[in-house]
Amino acid sequence: MTAKDTDTPLLLVHAQQLVTANGTEPLRGAALDTLTSIEDAAVLCVAGKIVSVGTTDAAMRDPWVLRHKKGLQEIDCSGKVVLPGFVDSHTHPAFVTPRLVDFTKRVAGASYEEIAAAGGGIASTVADVREASRAELTRQVLRAFQQMISCGTTTIEAKSGYGLTVAAEIKSLEAIRDAARQTPATIAPTLLGAHLIPAEFTDDRAEYIRQICEEMIPQADEGGLAWFIDVFCERNAFDLEEAESILTAAWQRNLFARIHLGQFSATSLHSLLKFNPSSLDHMDFVEDEDIELLAQSNTIATLLPGSNYFLGLKNYPPARKLIEAGVAVALATDYNPGTSPTASMPMVLSLACTHLGMSPAEAIAAATLNGAYALRLADSKGSIEPGKDADLAIFNVDDYREIPYWFGGNRCEAVVIGGAQLAISNKQ
Repeated sequence: MTAKDTDTPLLLVHAQQLVTANGTEPLRGAALDTLTSIEDAAVLCVAGKIVSVGTTDAAMRDPWVLRHKKGLQEIDCSGKVVLPGFVDSHTHPAFVTPRLVDFTKRVAGASYEEIAAAGGGIASTVADVREASRAELTRQVLRAFQQMISCGTTTIEAKSGYGLTVAAEIKSLEAIRDAARQTPATIAPTLLGAHLIPAEFTDDRAEYIRQICEEMIPQADEGGLAWFIDVFCERNAFDLEEAESILTAAWQRNLFARIHLGQFSATSLHSLLKFNPSSLDHMDFVEDEDIELLAQSNTIATLLPGSNYFLGLKNYPPARKLIEAGVAVALATDYNPGTSPTASMPMVLSLACTHLGMSPAEAIAAATLNGAYALRLADSKGSIEPGKDADLAIFNVDDYREIPYWFGGNRCEAVVIGGAQLAISNKQ
């Protein structure tokens, strides 16, 4: 993956299709299935921003382009599709090794919760993260970011959550920050100290929650290490009362809330929505009355079908029910070592179409503009429009519907991040 000149104006021309959602508000209902599509398209990027979008013919007649023709870097996108760079709004990259023992047990029939009860799952990753140096964690996080970029992702939410001590959680956030400084992608860091009660606090849950509220959150905030706080509100993790106490501490620090919710059981949303969470993630189990509440809110439901697929679950998030009720949905990879070890947003799009009943257009809007809104970045990310950041993904396909169609492969040929082209060795 090699970066090109970041200062030279960039002109993409002759894209067979340019496909994008538009706006700065999340798309809901029928609007989620409505994308702007331009044939023989061109995009002009100057100083890291999108300046104009239209046909190649119009771009070639633009007075500014004519005056600056010799100073432009031109990319011929003939026979290719241009999308906004994907926004992966839910990832867990701060770990050291894959959970191969868990994987072997799972394919033999053990459930996620059975594996966790036997000492596997999240707890099995904790020891490695606690022992790892910050430099080692940084290398692993950066490797994950590079894999995501190679699949067309340009904006990434990145969580801690596998340290489960004050020192290890802060170390994980520092590794995310250090890796972010070495990648052109935009990184949105999240503190997930409330991922699980660590084994040493099994008999004193209140003390661990105190440490999250009085030590982790203040240190992450004062160090500028986190934009968001996340809580896993689920059976065998944190109950509703515990989650509210943690979210209250974050609210007092002006950290935005994100919540893992409804992965294995339904949780009432009424008291949680008062925290104005940016997103509720998983949402496999949700009551009808809570869907109505969510549809009336600005909170995104971020669906993570990669974890359902990898866990071999029959139940998937009720995407059609959520969309038809007016809930704004996003899609993300849930990249992590135990339940969704994929960096591929195109694979997630395919799962959304085949297992969630979403159309290719809905999946793309959910993976771009709505994902950007889930990170509070929709003013600058998630669509190809003048004034937004020049973050684009170029796919070697003739039609945007091929991106979810060709599952398991990677047709992303190049990305543009902040107006700079990065070539990727994925040509097929």
